Amino acid sequence: MTDVAPRAFTGLRFLPAIFAAAIFTSAALVFTVEPMIAKMILPLLGGSPAVWNVCMAFFQGALLAGYLYAHLVQRLARVRTQILIHLGLLGVAAFFLPVGVTGLFGSPAVGSPIVWLLSVLPLSVGLPFAVLSSTAPLLQAWYAKALDGAPQAQNPYILYGASNLGSLLALLAYPVAVEPLLALPEQTLLWAFVYAAFCGLIAITGAYVWNARHQGVARIAADIENVPAITWRQRVSWVLLAAAPSSLMLGATTYISNDVASVPLFWVVPLALYLLTFVIAFQARPIINRERALLWQMVFVALAAAVLCINTTSLFAHFMLYLGAFFFSALVCHHRLAADRPHPRHLTEFYLLISLGGVLGGMFNAFLAPVLFRTVLEFPLVLTLCCLARPWTRPLFGRWTIALTAAGIGCAIGVAFAPAGPSFVYIPVILALLGGAAAELVSGRTLAFTLVIGALCAQAVLVPADKRVTLSTARSFFGVHRVTLDTEPAVGGTLHLLFNGTTIHGAQPEVDAFRCQALTYYAAIGPLGQVYGSLMATNPRANVAVVGLGAGTLATYIGPESRMRYFEIDPEVERIARDPRYFTYLSGCAKGEVDVVLGDARLTVAAEPEHSYDLIQIDAFSADNIPTHLLTTEALAIYFRALKPDGILMLHLSNRNLKLEPPAAAAAKEVGATALMQEFAPPPGTPPIVASPSQVMLMSKSPTALAAFARDPRWRPARDEGARAWTDGYTNILGPLIDHTIDAFAGRAQ
Repeated sequence: MTDVAPRAFTGLRFLPAIFAAAIFTSAALVFTVEPMIAKMILPLLGGSPAVWNVCMAFFQGALLAGYLYAHLVQRLARVRTQILIHLGLLGVAAFFLPVGVTGLFGSPAVGSPIVWLLSVLPLSVGLPFAVLSSTAPLLQAWYAKALDGAPQAQNPYILYGASNLGSLLALLAYPVAVEPLLALPEQTLLWAFVYAAFCGLIAITGAYVWNARHQGVARIAADIENVPAITWRQRVSWVLLAAAPSSLMLGATTYISNDVASVPLFWVVPLALYLLTFVIAFQARPIINRERALLWQMVFVALAAAVLCINTTSLFAHFMLYLGAFFFSALVCHHRLAADRPHPRHLTEFYLLISLGGVLGGMFNAFLAPVLFRTVLEFPLVLTLCCLARPWTRPLFGRWTIALTAAGIGCAIGVAFAPAGPSFVYIPVILALLGGAAAELVSGRTLAFTLVIGALCAQAVLVPADKRVTLSTARSFFGVHRVTLDTEPAVGGTLHLLFNGTTIHGAQPEVDAFRCQALTYYAAIGPLGQVYGSLMATNPRANVAVVGLGAGTLATYIGPESRMRYFEIDPEVERIARDPRYFTYLSGCAKGEVDVVLGDARLTVAAEPEHSYDLIQIDAFSADNIPTHLLTTEALAIYFRALKPDGILMLHLSNRNLKLEPPAAAAAKEVGATALMQEFAPPPGTPPIVASPSQVMLMSKSPTALAAFARDPRWRPARDEGARAWTDGYTNILGPLIDHTIDAFAGRAQ
C-alpha cells in the first residue's frame, strides 16, 4: 500500500503548475476588466473618482458572489459534478462577451447616478466577473482534493500567491502597456480571446482533477474530525481585518485621483499595492515580515497624519506618505489574516469571509461615507482604526523608530502652533498628542499610538490645513465643495473662495467696488479674460457655452445682448453658485441672459442645436483634474458640431501635475482644427487670488477666427510634440505626467 501512493503523486507532478497557470490567468482577466469597464463608463459620468469607488464596490460584491458560489459548489460530494457545473457556467458567461456597457438603462440620472451605475454593471460584466472570481478558491479546494494524502495538500494557500501575482501584473500592465497601446475595442477582443483560452485551461485542470480522484490516492492526512472548528470570534476578526484595507484602498484612491486625474493609472496604483500586501503576507517567507511591517506602519502613518495637517500641494508628499501609510497598514492587517488562516477544510469559508470584509469596506466608502461625512473623512478615520490591528502589548521599538515617529508627531504639533488658527481647537489636540506620544514612548502600547494618530487626524478635520475659515461644506457624488473666507487687500478686503479638493474654482470679493471683478484664472489680464474681452468687443450679441460652472465668475464678461449657458454635472455646484450668501456672479454681475443646464457636458452639449455658439469654453474640473473624456477627439467633434463655422473652442488646461498641451493639440489636428496656446504668468507681485498662472488653448476650424490672436505675441501655435490624440478608447495619462515632471525639473512648468 505504501508503494501505490508515491507512484500516484509522481504521475501528477505537473498538477501544481497547471493549477497555478489557471488561477494566474483568471486573476489577470478579473483585474484587467475592472479598469477596462470603468474606463468605458467614465465618459458618461463626468470623470468623477466616485465612479471608480462605486465600480470597486460592485466588483467586490461580485467577488463575494463568486466566492459564495465556490464555497457552495465545492461542498458537492462528487468532484465531477463540480467540474461540469463550473464549465457550464463559464460557457454561459461567454455569451456576455465581448465586454461592453449595456444601453438598456439609457443615460445616467442627473445628480447621483449610483442606481444607474449599479444597474448597468451586472448586465455588462457581472456574470463573467463573478465566475472568474470563483476560480482561486474553487481550484485551491480541487487542488487539496486532487492531492489528498500528499504533503502539498495541507497547504493549498500557496496557490493564493499565483492569484494575487496575476492580479498585480495585470493591474500594472493595464496603464503602462494595455491602455497606451490598445484602443478599447481592441482591448475587449483580446480579453475575450484570453477568456476562451482560460476556459480550455479549466477543462484541462478538471480532467487532471478527475484523473487524480480515480487513481485511488491514499488518505494519510489528519482525520477530518480532528480539524479545529472556526469560532465566531475568528470570523468577525477576519471580516474586520479584510474590511479596513479595502476601505483604505478606496480612500487613498479618492485622495490621489481627486487632485491629479480620474483615470486607470491612478485607480490601479492603490489596488495594485492592496494586492501586493496579500502576495507578501501569504508567502511562506514574506519579503516584508510582520515586525518590519509594524515598524514602517508606525513611521508612515505618523507622517501621513502630519501631512494631513499641513497645507501642501506636493504630489510627491501625497503619493509617498498616503500610499505608504495605506500599504503598511493593509500589510499589518493581512499579516494577521495569514497568521490566522484555517485548515484547508475551511479554505473556501475563509476566503468567503475575507471577501465579505472587502465588500463591507467598499460599501462604506462608496455608499455610506458620502452620506455620513461632508468631507473625505473615511480615509483618516480608517487609517486610525487600522492602528488597532497592531499587537496590544509589545516591547519598545528601536531608537530610530521612536525618532521617526516623534518627528512626524512634532511636525504636526508645529503646524498646530501656526498662526491664523483658533486656539480653542488646538489646545485639546495638542494635549491629546503629548499624552498619547508619552504613553507610546513609555509603554509601546497600541492604544496609545492609536490615540496619537487619532489626535493628528482630528486636528486635520477640525482645522483645515489652509487655516481658512469654512463657511460651508457640501459633498456630492462628484466631490467635496468648500466655501471659505479669506482676506486680500488688493480687492478691498474679505472675499469668498470655492474649493473642490485643494483647488480654487472661483473667488468673489465682498466689497461692492470689486464684487464683479473676475479673479484667479479668470482675471481680465489672463488668457481667458483676453478672449472674452475680444469677443464682447467684436460680437456684443455672442452666444457662449461654458462647460463647468464653478462660482459662475465668467458671467461677469457677458454684455446685455449676449447669452451664456453653463453645462454643469453637479447640482450641488449650482446650488452654491446661486446662494447669495456666498456668490452673486450669476444673480448680480451678469448683464445678459445666463442659464444652467445640468448633466454631463458630452450628453447635454450634444443635444444643443447645430452651429449655435460663437464660443465654447471647457472649464470643467474635478479638484485639479480635467475629466479626460472631455479632451478626446469624439468630445471635440461634439463641441465643433455645436459651434458656428467661425466659432472658437477654448480649453482651460491649467493643471499642477499634467502637461495636457500635446494630447489636446494632437486631438485638434485629428479633427482638422488650428490650435493656439498661451501659458500665462501674472506680473511679479500680483496676488495669486487676483490673477493666477494658467494654460489655455484656442481651437477653430475657420482660417480667420484665430487671426487676431495669432498676431498677438502672447499666443503661439500649439505643439503636439508627437503625442497621440486621445479618444474614448485611448488615453495615456502617463505621458503628460512624465512631461510635466520633466518640465518642472527644467523650470518650464507653470
